[in-house]
Amino acid sequence: MLRAVAIAAGLAAGVFGFTATPAASGAFDAAFEALMPPRGPTNSAERLRALYDLSWRHRLFENPEMATAVGHPGLNHRWSDLSEEAFARRRREASRPLRILATVDPATLSPDEHLYRDLFERQVREQMEGDRFPEELLAINQMWGPQQEIAQIFSVMPLRTRRDADDYLARLHGIAPRLVATEALLRRGLERGITPPRITLRDVPQQVLNNVPEDPDRSPLLRPLLAGAGAIPGLEAESLLAAARSVFTNAVDPGFRALHRFLVEDYLPRARETTAATLLPDGVDWYGFRVRQYTTTRMTPAEIHELGVSEVRRIRAEMDRIIEQSGFRGSYAEFLEFLRTDPQFYFERGSELLAGYRDIAKRVDLALPGLFGRLPRLPYGVLPIPSHAEQSQTTAYYQPGAAGFGRPGVFYANTYALNMRPKWEMEALTIHEAVPGHHLQIALAQELEDVPEFQKHAGVTAFVEGWALYSERLGPALGMYTDPYSRFGQLTYEMWRAIRLVVDTGMHALGWTREEAIEFFRSHSGKTGHDIVVEVDRYLVWPGQALAYKIGELKIRELRDHAERALGDRFDVRAFHDALLGRGALPLEILEPRMRAWVADQMASEP
Repeated sequence: MLRAVAIAAGLAAGVFGFTATPAASGAFDAAFEALMPPRGPTNSAERLRALYDLSWRHRLFENPEMATAVGHPGLNHRWSDLSEEAFARRRREASRPLRILATVDPATLSPDEHLYRDLFERQVREQMEGDRFPEELLAINQMWGPQQEIAQIFSVMPLRTRRDADDYLARLHGIAPRLVATEALLRRGLERGITPPRITLRDVPQQVLNNVPEDPDRSPLLRPLLAGAGAIPGLEAESLLAAARSVFTNAVDPGFRALHRFLVEDYLPRARETTAATLLPDGVDWYGFRVRQYTTTRMTPAEIHELGVSEVRRIRAEMDRIIEQSGFRGSYAEFLEFLRTDPQFYFERGSELLAGYRDIAKRVDLALPGLFGRLPRLPYGVLPIPSHAEQSQTTAYYQPGAAGFGRPGVFYANTYALNMRPKWEMEALTIHEAVPGHHLQIALAQELEDVPEFQKHAGVTAFVEGWALYSERLGPALGMYTDPYSRFGQLTYEMWRAIRLVVDTGMHALGWTREEAIEFFRSHSGKTGHDIVVEVDRYLVWPGQALAYKIGELKIRELRDHAERALGDRFDVRAFHDALLGRGALPLEILEPRMRAWVADQMASEP
């Protein structure tokens, strides 16, 4: 799972508003107006590039958390404005770029310029369509919210200069107002009946308190500063740390405790008892939009559900063959129980689990040149999921790096409850989260040349997660899955994503209960009980997102099958992968014709 810093779910849910101070907003207004002819550049391509650059800078200015995530300097002292006025203003301004796009003559554009224009327009129109739904009122759940994201932002802020230290302190000062603004969003959600399902919120109060232990030095909000302040040249570290502790004690701690009281006394008791997203106000259309947004297709929930049932059946047949080959004597259910419970499949210490992941990653790194012509320069590491968040987090996630800050990508692995972290899933998980999955794809996109910034950081879930799931099937070519248990582990992960198609649509569109979803998951997957509950609750608070993985993977596999059939002996897997990844993450509706055109060009070229 991709977890971009503070935007993994927050941006998808519209939690961070794209707003600014009146003076800054006026400057951006004037800059956008200047791009309208005849005052702007007369060349259409130049004007488009200016529009992309301006829109990107505006987006980062009004979303400083994202600026920190992607390594854009100068905004690390601020938080986004979460006021009601901010969200209203963002919705009013969303269509502004379309006025400029309408003045561009498509006949003057090259094929790549056409592509970026289409992608940019699609992004703007999708935002406008989504503005109909008040996602910002769902500002907190077990996966995201200030109790998770504030600490995460501090963990990736640069700490090299006095300015960096001042930025850190400024953001500490801004936490209390941010928490007040979050509570205001949640109160409006209560008034309108827009909340997450109550059952999913059970761990959130403790997550909030995890930020404010009695000893400030143990808080995840201060740890990065405590670890890095002493290495900043010319800084009086003790003075800075004293100021940070004072802000924490006098403002941050009371702010989180006030939010905790509100959650326990007011929000959780009044949160909705229903689970389906379609039971929210305007919920049927809201879920339909999410399905289209995340899959980048026009498939209906019913069609996706049937596809999931078909994939579960197909993968189950492959699993049965692996069980037979393993020599196990027993039923499918007994084999799953064996995998879940036999001590040989589990580590006793978290350090051993992390060492195992690091060993797998090193072995995969060595095999990558056989499958890719281009590899990223940005390094990555393997770290444990922070203890304050591990209990409600998934098995693992990837956090993109930022070359501008000298920050590597990170594959975060969950070391909580080691009896639920089997060895047989580790190779597939490493391939998905690190290489050649998320890290390779995302780092390559960030390093593309002559590509607009908005496209380098495009979060097209069907492509990003579809690629990572497709990558899992590259395991044999990378020297992985050499024993039946790891091969079964790969199929377990593929089954997991197929089950998502059934369960997500089942709960949100077809009337399934949470308990029915958990039972379906348990009966078809080797995942442990804790993981299954965490997963199902994830689908409840993030409707539609989990559909993107399998749908994206199936499309990429379909395109590769087409290329192999058409090109025969001339098929070059390295060239195919480079072409697929060469323009960043693309919506499937755009990716397919591009890759089919690439195959046609290869066929027409001299052998």
